Amino acid sequence: MNTRIAPVTRRQFVAALAATAAFPGGALAQATLTEDGLHRQPWFIDSLLELPDDLAAATANKKRFAILWELRGCPYCTKMHEINFARPEITTFIKDRFDILQLNFIGLREMTDFDGEKLSEKRLAAKYGVRGTPTFLFFPESAESLSKKPPMQREVARLQGYIEPAPFLGTFRYVAERAYEKGSLNDFLKAKS
Repeated sequence: MNTRIAPVTRRQFVAALAATAAFPGGALAQATLTEDGLHRQPWFIDSLLELPDDLAAATANKKRFAILWELRGCPYCTKMHEINFARPEITTFIKDRFDILQLNFIGLREMTDFDGEKLSEKRLAAKYGVRGTPTFLFFPESAESLSKKPPMQREVARLQGYIEPAPFLGTFRYVAERAYEKGSLNDFLKAKS
């Protein structure tokens, strides 16, 4: 008897992955692949791509706002999703304290920046000096006076590239605790280790 197994399409794979995440016993919901090939966590925010509104919504929910830049095929982005976001202590901390807006490093969707400028994701990444993926940009709790600052001075912290789970979580703690008002991220991480 010759039995062949039919190949699984990407859509079938993503549906199966989502179904397994829904069963009790699975610790965390898994990331799914977006149409543009990015791994998306189910707790990332949906957005109309108006940054002032996203920041205001996060603040109203007593959360901090961060942008996560990713790129299709980025091995370090995949590693971040498979290792860091697979840890319940990390995802719980972030979900409880942050609204994360995922953007495509080369994306073409139109956005509105804090200064009112309308531009594509790709142009916004260039405007903020994002040079690689994954990159997190963390913003203050209020958009007040952000439009008057140069783009890279609007951030309170930045996390570039893949880092191991402990300093990754430490960076989110640094922002959540507003430790950037007292000292550098490196000093904060050293004091916590």
